[in-house]
Amino acid sequence: MRWVTLYARSRQVPASLAVLVISTVAAWALARDGSGEPGDLRLPVLVLAAGAMAVSVGLGGQDLALDRTAAIRWVPRRAAHVLLGGALVAAILLAVQTAGADLATTAFIVRDSAGLMGLAAVGAAGCGGPYAWTLPFAWLSCSFFAPPPTSAPTQVASWMLLPPGTAAGTWTAVVLTAVGTTAYAVAGPRR
Repeated sequence: MRWVTLYARSRQVPASLAVLVISTVAAWALARDGSGEPGDLRLPVLVLAAGAMAVSVGLGGQDLALDRTAAIRWVPRRAAHVLLGGALVAAILLAVQTAGADLATTAFIVRDSAGLMGLAAVGAAGCGGPYAWTLPFAWLSCSFFAPPPTSAPTQVASWMLLPPGTAAGTWTAVVLTAVGTTAYAVAGPRR
């Protein structure tokens, strides 16, 4: 298990985990005061986006040349990193929800965490590890200001805020997860 510890340290997993837990607990504390409207999905989306951005910092290693020349198969490790990161973001929010304030449904949390990690993976493959957080942040910002989701393009633009079970939101998240995980696993982070 020594290589797992070394990999986790090189990918800044302890720091990302700390940011993820702190942001989730802070959002849970804000939700407990009851000031939010019932069914308002903005707070859980902010928590999931903050978690995906925190995990995305580790999508690039300390030395990209070393990563590319290592004698191990990176494709499964990179894919596992993205998928486990999304699972961790969802699991922490679900665990905190069991202590009280119900922020969102499990289907919503799983869908959005997977889609946001896919966006972060696309950002790592296209912009590099240090800038992987930019795509989830940009899409989140645009979704808050997108017009009401009445047509298919506006539903795709605001997929993060759509209720669970909405076809456009689910398919957008699935496509982002598949494309992001594949692009990052095959190409790795951009230099």
